[in-house]
Amino acid sequence: MTRTSLKDFNCSLAQAAEVIGDKWTLLILREAFFGTASFSDFRKNLGVAKTVLSARLQSLVDHGVLERAPTRPGVDRHTYRLTAAGRDFFPALVTLMQWSDKWVFGPGNEPLCVMDKKTRSAVQHVGVQARDGHFLTPRETTFGPGPGANEETLEAFASLARGNRDS
Repeated sequence: MTRTSLKDFNCSLAQAAEVIGDKWTLLILREAFFGTASFSDFRKNLGVAKTVLSARLQSLVDHGVLERAPTRPGVDRHTYRLTAAGRDFFPALVTLMQWSDKWVFGPGNEPLCVMDKKTRSAVQHVGVQARDGHFLTPRETTFGPGPGANEETLEAFASLARGNRDS
């Protein structure tokens, strides 16, 4: 099945979905954070088809989320490790896990716990914070065009603003 590409969307979320928005990709990244590095270990831990795993690993390498390194000179085997871009995905991964723990499994039924390695205590829930540190709700935020907004995005926000004035 061919997926529709989002690469032409002038939207940060669409671009993230283009790179990460696949169930196997999310699980590969989870495994990478667990320390999984070899193709065979990813395959064993996930039970994913070789062709799917190969394609997802290659895509993550192509997008600079993982890097591939030879296991040793002269051997056609590689290990995979997170790049800086991959490590920066950690808060998003934890947020998705915490959302699922609350809304899919329910409190008290969490299958995994993200813990502070030093104290072995659960990490605080991830949230959107104002610059002064307090947590914001969706009603306390708004969206607007950023410095990379193209003409279509600028027009979409201008149209929204016109529509809000008419209400």
